[in-house]
Amino acid sequence: MLLNFMGEWGHVGTAVAFALLLMWLGRYWRSARANTPLMIACGATILWALCFAAAGASSVVTWLTESVRDLGWLGFLLSLWRRDKQWQTGVSSVTVLYFVIIFVLVARAVVDLLPLALAGSPRLLEAAFFASVILRMITAVGALVLVHNLYTAVTPQTRTTIRMPLIALTVMWAYDLNLDTIAYLAHKMPAELVALRGPVIALLAPLLGLGVIRSNAASVRLSRTATFQSLSLVAIGAYLIVMVGGSALLQLIGEQAVRSFQVSFVFLTALAALIVLPNARIRAWARVMLAKHLFQHRYDYRAEWLRFTNTLGRPEQNAAALNQRVIKAVADITESSGGILLVPDANGGLVFHAQLNWSDIDVPMRAAGPETVDYFGTTSRIFELDAARQDRVTDDEARAIPEWLLATPRAWVIVPLIHFDQLSGLVVLDRPLLDRTLDWEDFDLLRVAGRQVASYLAEAKGQETLSDVQRFDEFNRRFAFIMHDIKNLVSQLSLVTRNAERHIGNPAFQQDMLATLHNSTKRMNDLLARLSQHNKGRVEEPRPIPLGALANAVAAPRRAQHPIVITGDPSLFGIADPIRLEQALGHLVQNAIEASAPSDPITLHVDLHDGAPRISVIDHGCGMSADFIRTQLFKPFTSTKDGGFGIGAYEARQLILALGGQLDVTSRVGKGTTFIITLAAELTSYEVQDIAA
Repeated sequence: MLLNFMGEWGHVGTAVAFALLLMWLGRYWRSARANTPLMIACGATILWALCFAAAGASSVVTWLTESVRDLGWLGFLLSLWRRDKQWQTGVSSVTVLYFVIIFVLVARAVVDLLPLALAGSPRLLEAAFFASVILRMITAVGALVLVHNLYTAVTPQTRTTIRMPLIALTVMWAYDLNLDTIAYLAHKMPAELVALRGPVIALLAPLLGLGVIRSNAASVRLSRTATFQSLSLVAIGAYLIVMVGGSALLQLIGEQAVRSFQVSFVFLTALAALIVLPNARIRAWARVMLAKHLFQHRYDYRAEWLRFTNTLGRPEQNAAALNQRVIKAVADITESSGGILLVPDANGGLVFHAQLNWSDIDVPMRAAGPETVDYFGTTSRIFELDAARQDRVTDDEARAIPEWLLATPRAWVIVPLIHFDQLSGLVVLDRPLLDRTLDWEDFDLLRVAGRQVASYLAEAKGQETLSDVQRFDEFNRRFAFIMHDIKNLVSQLSLVTRNAERHIGNPAFQQDMLATLHNSTKRMNDLLARLSQHNKGRVEEPRPIPLGALANAVAAPRRAQHPIVITGDPSLFGIADPIRLEQALGHLVQNAIEASAPSDPITLHVDLHDGAPRISVIDHGCGMSADFIRTQLFKPFTSTKDGGFGIGAYEARQLILALGGQLDVTSRVGKGTTFIITLAAELTSYEVQDIAA
């Protein structure tokens, strides 16, 4: 009796509370127009509460109006979604869930009408009761998912404005879910919870009124994370619903069928999870499909840009070098596992500079020529290498793509790095787990990312240049100190010379003069050892010179220091400034001597390669690593020798480049090093005869 009284009057109180809320919302036309969905939901709640109080909890009318009430509150939730001007972006999953819940509500209404036609069949009435309870559970779960999705999607600044209404709806549907779950397990509606539902929902009216005005200004930002979380919750709910619903239907057959179904269902779903979840390719495919069908855009640009900027500009402790972070920042956009970075060299081509997760790639010493730099510097095009492999390219594109890249199946996409209309480099991306064709969003995002990356590389290069200038300035200061010491030595020797005119016959003076000369000689030798030799001497116009004679001129004064042999064709001629070429060759020979054991000879080999004369300096010394050659060998003031300035290789390359030639190097640690000087094309026999004449 008490429960009946509480149930009836508690639902009357619910009707009164929501009637007051409805009147408050309707006081002003502007507020009423803005809150029309909420007013409709309040009206549906009033109707349901009055039907419950008048007809009871088990009445068909009460059950039907409960479906109307749920539909009204779902409409209110939808109105909160639509308040954002960009609400359609990424809302496909929410729309699908709304359609599913509405379908369930319609099915629920149909099932609620079945008792009118099944009054004489207790077994069918019981089945209809269980079906109705299950459909109510599905409705509650779906509604709670929608509430969760909305709450996680709203911006933090406006989350508090809708918190109270969402708390009220969460309490209402969570109460209904517990009520229906207990009814399913107990095979009847729990009278106590049914009676208490009226007072509980009546207490929710103030919460709705408290947050409704502020919620009008709420701004919704649809989040991919929230969507994926919601889909996860839907999947979990679907799993439980299939399990419970299948078990309920099979109860009509027998307990053994229910047990067999449950065991089989759990086994198959666990097996599917073990197969699907660890597979990276399937996960990548799922992400692509969800992004393609649930969102208007493939990328969450805000999240992508934050990740991209953090990768480049906020390296963690012990993070990779900038060159590798550049590759990672671009590769993460398309979920590529890694890539390589090619940068321009002094000869107008491209050379290998860095790699990420692609250590087995074989990159030639000269990765690309000037035609590649010209093409990508002019077009700024994102190039898919599969198009070239399938001959779907123009002649200019075919000439611009290096053959070794086409022969590397993992090479997928070339991303040019453009800074102020100049090519700063190319990023070649590794093929991702899920191979696909790029679309316009990929091209746009990669193009913008390439320009941003190029600016980072340009800034790093500028900092490196500034550092070199500072080190040159330090060198100049050290040279000034050395000049001061030389000035003192010159003054001292000048004094000895003047005194010698008067005291040369004095034995004591002779002893002092010898001691002074010995000391000055020692100090000058120390200065020369500290200063090294960087005097280029006078400059001559390039002219044909015999390379064999030049090699002999460099080797002769050093043979007393180390064995040097000359091989090849010494009669070859090349066009160069003999002073500069001799100085560059001298640097390389001296480096080879210092890197070799005393008994290992140095070889100077003169030959032709593709019509161009070459001089190769070959040693069998300690060798150099590929990383040292790429990053340090030709940097000034970087030396592995104690007290070395590290200018020899740098100056040799600068001299050869000034002659229009090219300097290449190959080396293996512990095996030796080969420097190759390539000059202009060989002179014809007629030109040689003219020179001899």
